[in-house]
Amino acid sequence: MLIDSHAHLDMKDFDEDRSKVLERAKRGGITHIVTIGIDLDSSSAALDLARKYDFIYSAIGYHPHNADECNPQALDKLAQMASEQKVVAWGEIGLDYYRGYSSPDEQLKMFLRQLEIAHDLNLPVIIHDREAHSDVLKILKRMGKGERKGVIHCFSGDTDLAFALIELGYYISIPGTVTYKKASQIKDVAASLPLQCILVETDAPFLAPIPKRGKRNEPLFVTFTAQEIARLRGIEFDEVALQTSTNTKTLFGIP
Repeated sequence: MLIDSHAHLDMKDFDEDRSKVLERAKRGGITHIVTIGIDLDSSSAALDLARKYDFIYSAIGYHPHNADECNPQALDKLAQMASEQKVVAWGEIGLDYYRGYSSPDEQLKMFLRQLEIAHDLNLPVIIHDREAHSDVLKILKRMGKGERKGVIHCFSGDTDLAFALIELGYYISIPGTVTYKKASQIKDVAASLPLQCILVETDAPFLAPIPKRGKRNEPLFVTFTAQEIARLRGIEFDEVALQTSTNTKTLFGIP
């Protein structure tokens, strides 16, 4: 069994064959999928999918790319949605200094506000951090330590950063990039961290792993990521599958 801890199943990339994608995942041993919102509309769509399929759970939030369009009214609507049983996290939130789709000031403001809301609602957070490691770590330190604080999705930092985040109470999520030949840093992270602190994800439809690189990613392909982690650590695939699934259920409160 495996859990894809981070996919974007509501995106138009899946409109033509979403049900077939989900059926392939189930047949291939994917027991649960967490589908992630990036704004009000996609959060609502993610929740609709979670309501429709018993093995899908959802997260709601405003991605840093969309921070400029976020407003208190939208956050209030998300907070109302958070009471739904199938909502297991607040995210995807964070900072992205690479794309620059929203201003850094607005990203910081919305990141802090959403961290506060998630804390008040007792929801773990799903954090996007791209070329913003220093600011993300500084802000999360300010939020304090705890258990089940959240996960750094699609982790792109080094082992020192990973251990600093684990110390605060965050899990580290390994994406399909770990299968890329030249991705030495994420390979080091996947080999070095305690397995009890790792999740696996696709970030579907993005970042398909080898041997599917260049194609649309889908939840079934998280298997390749788990296989590579097992290879790097010199352990059995089943051990990676069982522990990362247990970690995901623990973090998100999935039965």
